[in-house]
Amino acid sequence: MLVALPAPAANVSESSAPAMTSIRVRISPKVFTARLYENPTATAFNALLPLTLKMSDLNDSEKVIELREELSGEVANPGTIQTGDLMIWSGRSLVLFYETFATPYRYAKLGRIEDVTGLAAAVGPGSVMVTFEMP
Repeated sequence: MLVALPAPAANVSESSAPAMTSIRVRISPKVFTARLYENPTATAFNALLPLTLKMSDLNDSEKVIELREELSGEVANPGTIQTGDLMIWSGRSLVLFYETFATPYRYAKLGRIEDVTGLAAAVGPGSVMVTFEMP
């Protein structure tokens, strides 16, 4: 007697995952590649590009600037911020994190820098000019 076995579950490979938008994050002279998540907040941010912003330092761990437009979206507490995370806090504050740390705050996720090598050195202390643009 032959018994039909169920078909194996399809593995979701990276090639079948939704494509993520790549952007350049230019902190002269260094250029980083970031991937934006597939969500309404990231889509709205992408529509604003290119942007060159003077970002201020906050807590020796992040660069932040308040945007003119609110980019509302689903917010959640990530638990741990990772170096290279790009997020929106409180609807208007664009945050680029250059250190990893635990957080009690809630953010809307935009994306993250793929290779963070040299990010902390590139942003340095104090304010820094950062350009977000399409490749």
